[in-house]
Amino acid sequence: MKDMHTISGAVSKDRIHDSATKHVTGQAEYTDDIAEPWGTLHAYLGVSSVAHGRIRTMDLSAVRAAPGVVDVLTAEDIPGVNDISPTGRHDEPVFPTKLVEYHGQPLFAVIAESRDAARRAAELAEIDYVVLPHAIDAPAAEAAGMPMVTDPLTLQRGDVATGQAGAAHRVQARMVVGGQDHMYLEGHIAFAIPGEDDDVIVHCSTQHPSEAQHMVAHVLGVPSNAVTVNVRRMGGGFGGKESQMNIFCAVAAVAAKRLNRPVKIRPDRDQDMTATGKRHDFVIDYDVAFDDDGCIQAVEGTFAARCGYSSDLSGPVTDRALFHADNAYFYPHVRLVSRPQKTNTVSNTAFRGFGGPQGVIVAERMMEEIAYTLGKDPLDVRKANFYGEAGRDLTPYHQQVEDNVIGRVVDELEASADYRARRAEIIAENAKGGIMRRGIALTPVKFGISFTATWYNQAGALIHVYNDGSIHLNHGGTEMGQGLNTKVAQVVADAFQVDFERIKITKTTTEKVPNTSATAASSGSDLNGMAALDAARQIKERLVAFAAESRKVAPEQVEFLPNAVKIGEEVLAFDTFIRQAYMARVHLSAAGFYKTPKIHWDRAAGKGRPFYYYAYGAACSEVSIDTLTGEYRVERTDILHDVGRSLNPILDKGQVEGAFIQGMGWLTTEELWWDDAGRLRTHAPSTYKIPLASDRPRVFNVDLADWSENREMTIKRSKAVGEPPFMLGISVFEALSMAVASVADYKVCPRLDAPATPERVLMAVDRLKAGV
Repeated sequence: MKDMHTISGAVSKDRIHDSATKHVTGQAEYTDDIAEPWGTLHAYLGVSSVAHGRIRTMDLSAVRAAPGVVDVLTAEDIPGVNDISPTGRHDEPVFPTKLVEYHGQPLFAVIAESRDAARRAAELAEIDYVVLPHAIDAPAAEAAGMPMVTDPLTLQRGDVATGQAGAAHRVQARMVVGGQDHMYLEGHIAFAIPGEDDDVIVHCSTQHPSEAQHMVAHVLGVPSNAVTVNVRRMGGGFGGKESQMNIFCAVAAVAAKRLNRPVKIRPDRDQDMTATGKRHDFVIDYDVAFDDDGCIQAVEGTFAARCGYSSDLSGPVTDRALFHADNAYFYPHVRLVSRPQKTNTVSNTAFRGFGGPQGVIVAERMMEEIAYTLGKDPLDVRKANFYGEAGRDLTPYHQQVEDNVIGRVVDELEASADYRARRAEIIAENAKGGIMRRGIALTPVKFGISFTATWYNQAGALIHVYNDGSIHLNHGGTEMGQGLNTKVAQVVADAFQVDFERIKITKTTTEKVPNTSATAASSGSDLNGMAALDAARQIKERLVAFAAESRKVAPEQVEFLPNAVKIGEEVLAFDTFIRQAYMARVHLSAAGFYKTPKIHWDRAAGKGRPFYYYAYGAACSEVSIDTLTGEYRVERTDILHDVGRSLNPILDKGQVEGAFIQGMGWLTTEELWWDDAGRLRTHAPSTYKIPLASDRPRVFNVDLADWSENREMTIKRSKAVGEPPFMLGISVFEALSMAVASVADYKVCPRLDAPATPERVLMAVDRLKAGV
């Protein structure tokens, strides 16, 4: 059996996102666009007004009596188990019974004839609390003796004390790294339609349909087979819709089954931001020992995170921060410890990079510290510490780095971005002492690909070939704008050698592919692409066997051509051939499956191979700052990123560009702020600043490493692209640091905390000018 790779829908070609036209014309249907059946009700959450307290009384009589209100749900109305913890720690109730643990925590849900009626009624609750002391951030929680929300992790290799004793230099400092709101265009939403017996259908915007299914079943007290979760597309996810959708799905489903009417719940942006988790902010204490050449001898780090009131995904997030605290650098002796701290805030959750960016940025801070201590170019320090040959290729978690291409990526970008000449010119210009100062930085990224929860590294797909030759594709991944459906359909079109348009991409549904993993960890294409390829393989094997038997030829004489099949010397149109196979009773449907090989992880020992492979990239960014105001702009960014043999280069470039801008926003303008009462004050676009189109680099050059090919057997030798380029935004942060350092002749590391807002930049400039 042979395949020819000339078809228009083949992989490794630029292809427009399958829903691009619908996105820009408004024709794309999201959960809120689904036609509402007669009798649809609307839900809204009533939330707490204190950060920590015991509920003395909760009078909801005015709520129930409000116009349009049909019902009010509290913890007492949960028919199954009052818990939606994604890790099974039973520490996240749908609604609490006595203890309130953060300001804005959902306490009840109003079900009304309209969303406006439900929203207005929710404000009428009269709740009396016994107010208790609260801790908002990780240092305050630790000082108050609050417990950690999950077990900490330690990664170590070698002997840190030995490395420190033999080093000529040592720097100890603290870095505060802020969190980030997901700020998707489409907020959380769930729409539940009751069925007969225990059945309920839930349409929602989630990255993890199977988890939503299991949570709804858990809360209703029914088996999972009674719950169907459907997701056609999301208007953005970024990790925020992995576990945070659970409460909305649960509330809608409980209300729908209780009242036997369809129920929709869609919080407004303020409630979406206050009641759902964000990227974890970290306080990181680091201790780096190094020699006169800038080579690291030992690293010690403690990573304390604001996790919120429940465990959610804080365990694996803080684990991954440690996994990436080395970034692209070899540490001869290392000890890293996580401290996932419980706080009286909303429970933080997955966000693009899943803790990895918080680990990477402290690695880059240490490179910066070494460079300023020794008076070196930070890029030279970075290169001196890159992973290398045997003896310098073992991570802190004892995985060997076998596919290292970071040296080539950085060298090529250094040349194409003209880094050395531009840096020399910037230093010369800054030496003139003007108000405007410039900075430039070239930073790398090495990012491990796979779920560290090993069992999530599996996927399923379902393919039907209908007797007219049209193809129906379903898989367990979810589409949130990243182009996953387009890529998987390209894989299937390539396998059958048919036009892309022949493939019908259908919604993700737990009815067709069970036990799906979240579309997360950058593994959507890796897992679902391979599962779809497996399904296509099964069907093709049956077709080849049929063709060979019916024409009395060897299987090797059956060849899939563009929209045709050649059997010996006979060539049939694809749809004609499929019709013949159907008439001969050939099974034209298959369920595919894939599980990632080679990976294993022993968390207790802190050893294993948690990642199948690594993705690499580098960015060079130039900035200018106003030393009188702290305001700045990004003048130019050049990126070279490794995606292996790209499935769709134009989509991958889009992912790199978007990830970079989102990463830049995390480190520059996106600041989360709670007041002393524990209230989130940055709870709307009016108070929380994401990057605008005008914030993008004035010159923005993005290239893919066209020479790269994944050495592992991934889908068509491609590499994941969702999360790794997010950390390229660190180049902007490091460039800002250089611009600030110029006011003290680059002799002092500015130690900017993130996000580096204009206020923080100005204060850093003033601090360095004053010699503090």
